[in-house]
Amino acid sequence: MDSFITLVSILLPLFGGFFIRLQPRWIYYVNHLLNVLVYVILALIGLSLARVDNLGAQIGFIGWAAAVLFACIMGLNLAVLMWFDRRHPWRRRRDVHQTGGQSISLAGSAKQIACVLAGFALGLALPRGWLPPAATGNYALMLMVFLVGIQLRSSGITLRRVLINKRGVQISTLFVLSCLVAGVLFAALMPDVSLSKGLALSSGYGWYSLSGIVMTAAYGPVWGSVALVNDLAREFFALVFIPLLMRQHPSAAVGSGGATSLDFTLPVIQSSGGIEAVPLAISFGFIVNVVSPILMVVFSTAQF
Repeated sequence: MDSFITLVSILLPLFGGFFIRLQPRWIYYVNHLLNVLVYVILALIGLSLARVDNLGAQIGFIGWAAAVLFACIMGLNLAVLMWFDRRHPWRRRRDVHQTGGQSISLAGSAKQIACVLAGFALGLALPRGWLPPAATGNYALMLMVFLVGIQLRSSGITLRRVLINKRGVQISTLFVLSCLVAGVLFAALMPDVSLSKGLALSSGYGWYSLSGIVMTAAYGPVWGSVALVNDLAREFFALVFIPLLMRQHPSAAVGSGGATSLDFTLPVIQSSGGIEAVPLAISFGFIVNVVSPILMVVFSTAQF
C-alpha cells in the first residue's frame, strides 16, 4: 500500500470514530466486534501471503541472507527498545474496556498464528478467482481503526495523545537508529554487500510489499527476495511475540511490528496492549511509515 494512502486510510477512520460519542452500553458491542475483527484481519493477512510469488531458484542463499539480516535487525531493535523500557517504564492505567479475550498469553499468540496459517492454507487451496479482493483487508482494517477511534473517545484518551505521542517519537527514533546500525553490521558480515546496500536492506521495517519492489529494482530479484523474506519474517515474529512482550516491554512489542504497527499488527497491539497502546502504535507507525520509503530510496540509489 502506498505510504500516503496508508496514512490517509488509517487516520481518516480514526478521526471519524473519535468524534462519535456512544452510550456506555454500546461500547461492549464495539469491544466484541474489535475482537472478531482481529481474527478476521489476521486470516486476511494469510490470504494475502498466499498471493506472494515464488521466491525463485536461489532459495538457499535467499533464506540464509534473510536470516542473517533479520537476526541483525530484530536483535538490535529488541536490545535497544527493551533497554529503553527498563530505563523509562511506561506506566499505564488498567484499561477498563479490555476483555478477557485480550489476555497476554502464548495461547493467544497461537490462535493468532493459527488464523494466519488458516488464511494462508485457504489462499493456496482456493482458485484465485474465489479469493476476496486484495483490498478487503484494508477495508477491514479501516473498520477496525474506526472502532478504535470510538474506543479512544469513550476511554478519555485525547486526540493529541494519538498524533503527538512523546514515547512514540522516542521509540521510533531508537528504532530507526538501531536499524541503521543493523544495516552496517549486515554489510560487515556479508562480504558482497556494500554499506549503502546494507542500509537500504535494513530500512524496510517490515513493509515487504514496498521493500521487495525497491530492492529488486535496485539490486535484482535475489536481493529483492531477501528483503521480502526479511520483512515477512518481521510480521510473523511480531504476531507471535507482541502479546508476550507487551506486559514488560511495551515499546519493544510495538517496535517489533515496525511499519506494520500502523496496519497489520495494530489489531494484535490493540488486543494485547489495550486501548492505551493504540496511540503509541499509531504515532510510532506513522513516523516509520514515512521514514522507510525515504531511506530505502536514498540508500538504494547511493554508492558507498
